[in-house]
Amino acid sequence: MRGALSRRGAGPVRPDQPGVDDDQGLSRSLTWEGRASIPAACQTGRCAGTPTDADRDTTRGRRQQRQDRVRDVVEAARQRGAKAVPLHLDVGRSDSFAAFRDEATAMLQREWNAGSFDYLVNNAGFGQMALFEDTSEELFDSFMRVLFKGPYFLTQALLPVLADGGAIVNVTSNSTLQSGMEPGYSAYASMKGGLTVLTRYMAKEFGRRGIRVNAVAPGATRTRIGDDAFDRYPEIIQSIVEKTGLGRLGEASDVGAVIAAVLSDEFRWVTGQSIEASGGARLSFAC
Repeated sequence: MRGALSRRGAGPVRPDQPGVDDDQGLSRSLTWEGRASIPAACQTGRCAGTPTDADRDTTRGRRQQRQDRVRDVVEAARQRGAKAVPLHLDVGRSDSFAAFRDEATAMLQREWNAGSFDYLVNNAGFGQMALFEDTSEELFDSFMRVLFKGPYFLTQALLPVLADGGAIVNVTSNSTLQSGMEPGYSAYASMKGGLTVLTRYMAKEFGRRGIRVNAVAPGATRTRIGDDAFDRYPEIIQSIVEKTGLGRLGEASDVGAVIAAVLSDEFRWVTGQSIEASGGARLSFAC
């Protein structure tokens, strides 16, 4: 899992159900033009699979692949006139958050001579299908740590360095809604539902500092989460497309554009809301 800080010199997700987690899609979208000041953003993301030691480091090849993807994100930002700095962060380990804040603060000062950042995107996650009767306590606890406890206490740790008047986006899932309900996601969706409620409470409490907090709930999106599930199982795509109002599978850049828009000043009067970004899940004539 990773946190990234980016600034543009500008500036700087679920396979079938498991959440959006694609840094490049967001990096392509998280840019602002014509601003008097240069905004900085902190985004968590890019974990794949259940966050256990065995799944994190199964092979040297997988570790190398993840490192290559980090470099891809940094390069994508550079090509857009931005600078991104990746920092290691295990969102499932809340005891590491204070050290991460200190590292991020030092990096902000070193790289940009800044003492705060403007936008936080809680995007890290993982997905795994398990029917209710098959869900283990270990999997349930992993979902809790990464999808709910992690964003809660990471945001708490970073609040002192989040600028007044800034914005937070919590990436949730339309699996919490009627449009996205599928068997096998009771534990996953419960945590995302908790994050949706938390979004409203954050908006209520952070409003005194002018900080907006909203949730973006993606539907089925082609991302790298789940070890590129759509690339490995392309046969599942057609059934999703047939149920989607706009008639195609979502891409990471589609969701990234929504997140960037919600963070921007165009949404300055919107807070405490959950916005579904699914291309019209289950709105097609086939449903």
